[in-house]
Amino acid sequence: MRLGYTLPMYALKHRPPLQDAPIEAATRRLHAALDALNDALDRRRETDRHQEALAAQLHAMGNDRARLAAELDLAKADAGQVEEVGREIIRRLDVAMGTIRDVLATHGG
Repeated sequence: MRLGYTLPMYALKHRPPLQDAPIEAATRRLHAALDALNDALDRRRETDRHQEALAAQLHAMGNDRARLAAELDLAKADAGQVEEVGREIIRRLDVAMGTIRDVLATHGG
């Protein structure tokens, strides 16, 4: 009876390692899952950095748009003033030309 007990113990202690033992297969799957998770985290970090860069560009464009809108408003106001001054110059030139015509007509010119 002792001989039957010794053979299985010897066989268990000296058997070659199994290639696809459940623990090794589970360990490989775990490592593959961790690698995939790590890759996904790297992609997420890159996406977050890209989104932050886009948000910064959008903010800068918003600031530029506000600045350009203010400059446009000032330019429109300046153009309005120039137009008003131009109309006043034309009115004064018309008065001056009328005065010159009257003087010439009166003095025979």
